[in-house]
Amino acid sequence: MSVYSKPAVFAILSAVVILVGTVVTVFIPLLMPSTQPVSDYVTPYTAIELEGRDIYIREGCNNCHTQTVRPLRTEVLRYGEYSKPEEFAYDRPFLWGSRRTGPDLNRVGGKYPDSWHYKHMQRPQSMFEKSNMPPYAWLAENKLDTRYTVKKISILGYGYTPEEVALQIEEYKAKVTDHSYDSKEAREEVTPEGLQAELTEMDAIIAYMQKLGRDVKKLEAEK
Repeated sequence: MSVYSKPAVFAILSAVVILVGTVVTVFIPLLMPSTQPVSDYVTPYTAIELEGRDIYIREGCNNCHTQTVRPLRTEVLRYGEYSKPEEFAYDRPFLWGSRRTGPDLNRVGGKYPDSWHYKHMQRPQSMFEKSNMPPYAWLAENKLDTRYTVKKISILGYGYTPEEVALQIEEYKAKVTDHSYDSKEAREEVTPEGLQAELTEMDAIIAYMQKLGRDVKKLEAEK
């Protein structure tokens, strides 16, 4: 008797074939090196950059800003070199986005000094008069919570040891609280006096934005 005359058996066999096909064509390729491009010039986020990224996601910044420059002439002229797959090797989750209420940020790293970002986060309209971005001055009033940074980095597989994570945090704290910090004045304008010797959420989100596209810019400069 033909299998076509047995609806239950036919349904089961069909489901098995579909599942096998799905595994072969979708899940197995996800684990192949060719679908996970990496590059020596792209480095994992540091502890502070990762914390800044989490704040960026928490505040919904990716709802208004994309992080992918398409390979179109107009895009490249406005934002810079188009995005490469290996740039996102350490992104969990991806923040490519589809809406540009604000400009794309995939090449914003190094475009402005930290002082610009402190002023922009405090009051966006002070830098762009017609900006519809809300102010985020209160981020400078929140001390950065790094209790779970080591665990996050371990889960993401960035390869930093707990000692390296602690060193990254201390080094960035020393940088932004140093008297010779080139954005000291702007930082102190937005940061309450009691937190000026500490790392704040605004410090972290700025560190993250300064990372975006920086590795690609270094590669292009070396060519």
